[in-house]
Amino acid sequence: MHLTKRNNFSNSYKSKIMETQGASVVITHHVLDGKQAEYEKWLDEILPVSKSALGFIDWQIVRPIPNLTFVYTVIIRFDTIDHLRSWMESDARRKLIEKAHPLFTKEDNYEIKSGLDFLFYGEKTDKVPVRWKQYLATWSAIYPLSLLMQLVLLPGLRFVNIPANRYFDTLVSTGCLVFLVIYVVMPNYTKLIRKWLYK
Repeated sequence: MHLTKRNNFSNSYKSKIMETQGASVVITHHVLDGKQAEYEKWLDEILPVSKSALGFIDWQIVRPIPNLTFVYTVIIRFDTIDHLRSWMESDARRKLIEKAHPLFTKEDNYEIKSGLDFLFYGEKTDKVPVRWKQYLATWSAIYPLSLLMQLVLLPGLRFVNIPANRYFDTLVSTGCLVFLVIYVVMPNYTKLIRKWLYK
């Protein structure tokens, strides 16, 4: 009986954690041409400070295309939206942003979302799609893209005489997939399925 109660408590606790996990912020920094190296050093400085913040889970960086674009997109994930807001509004981050400000062409810009909502940040609405619709929408976008990586990108690498390497191929294909999902697919896909997504 005690074991059953403990299991019920454990399941309830895990469910609660899952509901709050994955609060994300999408940050865009427009970096001055020629200042990318300084910005990269600044990222090395702010990363350990971010990691020490309460509730930090991970972060990802989508870097610009050399000599073509100058926008860095940083996605940071915390366990709860409250912990994420605490970090984003902290004095430590404010001071670091002030330090990096001379490197930017535009102001520090970010948008906080819960769960995987950052994939839907292109939508002009405050309403958040229910989780199962987010899941289906994201899955239906990633599946054909993953096939595209295998059918087009990897043969393309072989065509330009880049030898097959499982780790390098995975690095390139996942990098391209994430870039396409965030910048190309989801902002347009969510508009296409908006009626169903937000119904």
